[in-house]
Amino acid sequence: MTTTTPLTDAPAALHTPVIDWFETHARDLPWRRPEAGPWGVMVSEFMLQQTPVSRVLPVYEQWLARWPRPADLAAEPPGEAVRAWGRLGYPRRALRLHAAAAAITERHGGDVPRDHAKLLALPGVGEYTAAAVASFAYGQRHAVLDTNVRRVFARAVSGAQYPPTATTAAERHLARALLPDDEPTAAAWAAATMELGALVCTARTPDCHRCPIAAHCSWRLAGSPAHDGPPRRGQTYAGTDRQVRGKLLAVLRESVGPVPQSALDAVWDEPVQRARALDGLVADGLVEPLDGGEYRLPHA
Repeated sequence: MTTTTPLTDAPAALHTPVIDWFETHARDLPWRRPEAGPWGVMVSEFMLQQTPVSRVLPVYEQWLARWPRPADLAAEPPGEAVRAWGRLGYPRRALRLHAAAAAITERHGGDVPRDHAKLLALPGVGEYTAAAVASFAYGQRHAVLDTNVRRVFARAVSGAQYPPTATTAAERHLARALLPDDEPTAAAWAAATMELGALVCTARTPDCHRCPIAAHCSWRLAGSPAHDGPPRRGQTYAGTDRQVRGKLLAVLRESVGPVPQSALDAVWDEPVQRARALDGLVADGLVEPLDGGEYRLPHA
């Protein structure tokens, strides 16, 4: 391609090159295989939020082997979901996935619903996850806006190095405007733009020479201007309450029964921060306090 027509003038011009690129370069991931089914897609979407594929893969495989259907997960205490979540981080996602599995079992006969509104009504399922499951599992036409897709659109169409910190109405409008009209192409487009952002149009080192729409990219055509918005700060972990919460949860995950306060005290020296982290875990429903100063993962 040698044309430099802006993508906003002809959105159909990018569908074929991006989808063709995806068909050649897409990673062979288990949730993309037909045997994954809608439940496998939903599990992957919960796990992949703010977590790289490399960390998700082993946990995903173990999860689906243990709980191949929503009813299998719903039949176990929510604490088992937290235990199996391991060190993926943001463990409230495990509780939300368990709650979604219970709702699917109770409301939909154990089958992940096809309807976008019914997906959105499930606990723990927001606009992104509902659109992703409807698109990736059922081939429907929805704008699926994760961080990778937003970055591709920001650069290729808006000419900005990075998208806004939070998804805006303008981004949603743009995503809908770029969406192919027919459902199969729209579903392929959603997956392809996400993969393009993950593998080529990356946050730190975009590989423009490998990009199938580089000749159209507004950001590249403008000389790749630097980000001029608020500073983009990386997340810190060491020494934070989140680190302490992870250490406390690790003790509980590794125990077959309740653990005493002393076992939790041993993992972090600073008592005020440790108590704050433990209180937060209890408030979030991730830890259940028992009589006698013991704690366990939630059972109900």
